[in-house]
Amino acid sequence: MADLKTLSEHRCNGGVQRFLEHPSSVIGLPMRFLVYLPPQAESARMPALLYLAGLTCNEETFMAKAGAQRVAAELGLALIAPDTSPRGAGVAGESDSWDFGVGAGFYLDATEAPWAERWRMESYLIGELLPLLFNTQPISGEHLSIFGHSMGGHGALTLALRHPHLFRSVSAFAPICAPMHCAWGQKAFSGYLGADRAAWSAHDATALMRQRTRPPFPHLFEDACHALGQPVTVNRREGYDHGYYFISTFMREHVEHHAAALRR
Repeated sequence: MADLKTLSEHRCNGGVQRFLEHPSSVIGLPMRFLVYLPPQAESARMPALLYLAGLTCNEETFMAKAGAQRVAAELGLALIAPDTSPRGAGVAGESDSWDFGVGAGFYLDATEAPWAERWRMESYLIGELLPLLFNTQPISGEHLSIFGHSMGGHGALTLALRHPHLFRSVSAFAPICAPMHCAWGQKAFSGYLGADRAAWSAHDATALMRQRTRPPFPHLFEDACHALGQPVTVNRREGYDHGYYFISTFMREHVEHHAAALRR
């Protein structure tokens, strides 16, 4: 039996918002996450959207700020929101920077000391959290999509490309989609993965797309998709900033995009 604790539950748009925690064997620490179950979950297993938040965020940021539950309730979708990194590991310097360490897991498995022992977010999400949810919540493991924002947009794109059998669709708000070419990505990849840039390319969405045999620099990722004949829709929203006022404004379009894919 999974050692899963319910920290709290709240009625929300006819469904229920759950705050959950479990001892992660992959991370070696307690990990928290949120699940929103729409009203339809009372009688059936739900298709689900996995949302990955950005730098400095935690498991609650998306559920509290994005306004996605109302749309999810209308369309009959569950929402899953994990934390952005391990917390409480006691690694020296883990909280020194806003863009590295705590709150900045980049959804990959670190290979460099001292991060390699705990910072294993890809293995945690794919190998532990999702199976736990499929076994304990009314969520269908065969109907899953992924999206995210900023660092979480990076995670959504790379995990969808690295694990295409898991996800039926992917989208992102203002993703870091060419991290090898920006300061945030170079700092994270150097610290977590070391100096070998070949290892970096396995976690760079643009590089991953260019490596396919079939079909914050969005034009690079867009160009890579077009070069391979991979359909992609890119919306540029003039006047909006990088925060959750922007995300909440266009949340419905993203959720409806995934709902259509999950119904196919």
